Amino acid sequence: MTDPATPAALSGIRILDLSRVLAGPWATQMLADLGADVVKVEAPGCGDDTRAWGPPFLIDGAGQEDAGESAYYLSCNRNKRSIAIDLADPAGAAIVRDLAARADVVVENFKVGGLAKYGLDFASLSHLNPKLVYCSITGFGQTGPYRDRPGYDFVAQGMGGFMSITGEEGGQPLRAGVAMADLSTGLYAAVSILAALRHAERTGQGQQIDLALLDTQVAMLANQAMNFLVGGIDPGRLGNRHPTVVPYTTFDVADGTIVIAVGNDRQFRLLCREMGVPDLADDPRFVTARVRQINRDAIEAIVRDHVRDLHAEPLVERLVAAGIPAGPVNSIREIFADPVIAARGTVHRFEREDGATIPSVAFPGKLSATPATFRHRPPRIGENAVAILADWLDLDEPFSNTDRGAQGETR
Repeated sequence: MTDPATPAALSGIRILDLSRVLAGPWATQMLADLGADVVKVEAPGCGDDTRAWGPPFLIDGAGQEDAGESAYYLSCNRNKRSIAIDLADPAGAAIVRDLAARADVVVENFKVGGLAKYGLDFASLSHLNPKLVYCSITGFGQTGPYRDRPGYDFVAQGMGGFMSITGEEGGQPLRAGVAMADLSTGLYAAVSILAALRHAERTGQGQQIDLALLDTQVAMLANQAMNFLVGGIDPGRLGNRHPTVVPYTTFDVADGTIVIAVGNDRQFRLLCREMGVPDLADDPRFVTARVRQINRDAIEAIVRDHVRDLHAEPLVERLVAAGIPAGPVNSIREIFADPVIAARGTVHRFEREDGATIPSVAFPGKLSATPATFRHRPPRIGENAVAILADWLDLDEPFSNTDRGAQGETR
C-alpha cells in the first residue's frame, strides 16, 4: 500500500520539452508519469506535428472531431503542460532561455545546430544553468558523417538492419508495426536523463546527451547484432521463427494462430509429453537446443501437425498449465478486451472539462512506493501559458502575448 503523502519519484524536477513527434515526447511522458513537471513548448497555431496526424481524432463533448487532438498526439503527451512560443521571435526565445535557466532538463530534437541561432543550444544554456541536463535527439547524432541528414524512424529501421531481420523468410523487408526506433530512443533518453540528473545532483555539473535513432536501432539488434559480431552471421528474415531457439514460432490452429515458445530442453520435454509423444524428447535430432536448431523444419512440422486441428483457447490453457510458454496471437481489439487489461490497470481514462473522455495506456512499471500518477490530460496548444510563467518565472501579472512572445489557448 503506497502512502498518498509520499512525493512522486521525480517530484521537483523541471523538464523543458522542445521536442515533437515521438522519441522526445515518449521520453518526457515517462518522466512526467513519474512526477516531473514537464513544460511542452509548441509552435503557435499548429503545435506538435502529431496533433494533425489523424484520423482518428478525439471526439469532444459535443460529439465532434477535435482537430489538433489526434490519437497519435494523445498517446505520448499526458501529464504535461503546454505553452505556445515562437522561437524565431526574439521575445519568445528569451522566454525559453528564462525557462531553461530554471529547468533541470531540456529535451530537443531539432537538426544539429538548429537551436544555436536562438541561443538555445547546449553551450548557451549551460552557461546560464551549469547543472542543466540537455538531451539532444536526432536521426544520426551530433557527430559523424551523417550528422546533417534528416532522419525518421522508418529510415533508422531500414538503415539499422532491423528491417533485414523482419518479415517472412524470402519475403520483402518490413518495418515494425509501431515506430520501434523512436520508441526505443525515447526509452534510452529517459534512462540517460535519469543518470545525468544523478550526476548533476552529486557534482553540480550538467551535460549534453547525444542520442541518435540509428545508434539506438543498432543497439536494439541485441542478440542478432552479437550473432554477427561473434559468429559473422548475417541472419536475414525468418518470419516468426527465432534464430537460435526451436520450436519458438507461430502455429496455425483450427480457429486462429498461437505462439509456442519453447525456451529450453526442460520445456521441450514438457511439450513432447503434452503432445502425447514423450519419447520424442530423446530423439537424437531434438534432444538439445543445438540440434533442434539444426533440425528446425522437422520438429516444427511435427508440432504443426499435432496442433492444426485443435482450438486455440483450450490448447493454450493446456500448454500453460503444463508449464509451456504459449499464447494467442491477438488483434489489438482482442488484447484490450482481455480481462488482464482491467486487472493490471493498463488503461487510464481522463475526463475533460467538456465531457470528452481521453483514454491512455498507463505507465507499465508498478512502483510500490512511488507509482506513476496521471495528473494531467494531454494539453491543448498553449493552454497552460499563464500558469507556467507564474510557476517557473514568478510572473503573476497578466501578460501580453505580443510583449511576452508567448501565446495562451487559441481554440
